[in-house]
Amino acid sequence: MSQQPKTQRPFGLRDKIGYLCGDMANDFTFIFAGNYLLKFYTDVFGVSPFVVGILFVAARFVDAFTDVGMGRLVDTLPEGPNGRFRPWLRRMALPLFLLNALMYLYPAAALPMPARIGYMFVTYILWGSVCYTAANIPYGAMASVLSPEPAHRTSLSTWRSMGAMCAAIPITTLSPLLLFREENGVQAVIPQRFLLAAVLFGALALVCYLLCYGLTEERVHLPGRQAGRDGVGFFGVVRALVHDRALLALIGSALAMLLAQLLSQSMTVYLFSDYFGSAALLSINSLASFVPMLVLAPLAGRLSARFGKKECSTVGVAVAAVVYAALYVLRLQNPYAYIGMMLAASVGMGFFNMVVWAFITDIIDDQEVRTGRRDDGTVYAVYSFSRKVGQALAGGIGGFALSAIGYVSATPGQGAVQQSERTLRGIYSICTGVPALAYLAVFVLLAFVYPLGRRQVERNAAALAERRRRGG
Repeated sequence: MSQQPKTQRPFGLRDKIGYLCGDMANDFTFIFAGNYLLKFYTDVFGVSPFVVGILFVAARFVDAFTDVGMGRLVDTLPEGPNGRFRPWLRRMALPLFLLNALMYLYPAAALPMPARIGYMFVTYILWGSVCYTAANIPYGAMASVLSPEPAHRTSLSTWRSMGAMCAAIPITTLSPLLLFREENGVQAVIPQRFLLAAVLFGALALVCYLLCYGLTEERVHLPGRQAGRDGVGFFGVVRALVHDRALLALIGSALAMLLAQLLSQSMTVYLFSDYFGSAALLSINSLASFVPMLVLAPLAGRLSARFGKKECSTVGVAVAAVVYAALYVLRLQNPYAYIGMMLAASVGMGFFNMVVWAFITDIIDDQEVRTGRRDDGTVYAVYSFSRKVGQALAGGIGGFALSAIGYVSATPGQGAVQQSERTLRGIYSICTGVPALAYLAVFVLLAFVYPLGRRQVERNAAALAERRRRGG
């Protein structure tokens, strides 16, 4: 690995803020879709939740090709004057804004059902599997080239998580107030407001992509072999990665974690609007989940240095599993008691969320120590695809589960539907029972399978520093 000339600007706060803006850009559209797209499709488009589940699963099959293909593309294309990864943020900013708005184009609900479903499939796949992938894969991979220092990369993970919070707080606190109204004691959606919110958050995403491009600087250059001239093809790289124990353990953790988080996010809309009967309390619930993250943000680096990312994360997800299990057993009727326990669960899972992106750079370093290769884009793409599978599982299971428990979708123009008692009980069970099992799975994978504890990460960092001093 060769590094940028000494005349280049040193890594610093500007890069951290720029990287924060990149995740804000991703999450302004991603989190809004994760929280409200299922609700939009069922209650505005009037599509069966089972069909929506099929869409989310089908899109992930497309991602199997687009994610890994994009990762290999950025690893093999020649590096341009503005870097290898950053230019993709500028290229994809406007297409993402347009497609994000088209997904929530509520007049399409007047189309015949087959055309409505076709419109849903085309816009969602173009947004998520094509354009979002073309921005997100380069963005995630560029963390390893903004600085060669492991401590800098850990700080980037923390700033990235803070960026996610900066996007999530306005989405999750303002959207419930904007998107719902009460009709005869039932929470009903306002179709026009979905498009308004999508345009607003999409415009913020566009600005943040451009800020990320302008504020960051790539300092680590990949050598010539990374341009596809080392004799190792695409399938050879992927074959090596699927035998990487650390990557497989993190992928498994990501699948379970995303299943817990995204299923909870999408189903919590139904929990508060239908089970608790107050969509407005979604805002308070969302704020409660972010408070621990804000407290943990300045501590994450110090705790990681002292105890290790793996070690702290293992304890955190165990706490989250216990709290969700308690919620499932207690069957709370009071939304404020539920919010209070969610605050405790957020303390448990907050640390893992804060440093999870630094796990990827640890895995990339471990790959280089063991094999002499760095495939930053491909490694990140494989991990990103696993996260999208978790997203699909959350959306798919959410849609299939709603169908199984008898959720009745609203007919366009007919207003809200009062759900049965069986359906309401089922919504509560999904929101609490599935995350409890998912976080238990993350605990097992981190504690007993993932090999890169604090000592191994330190040994890898020392080995790479020595190799670079020797010019290797």
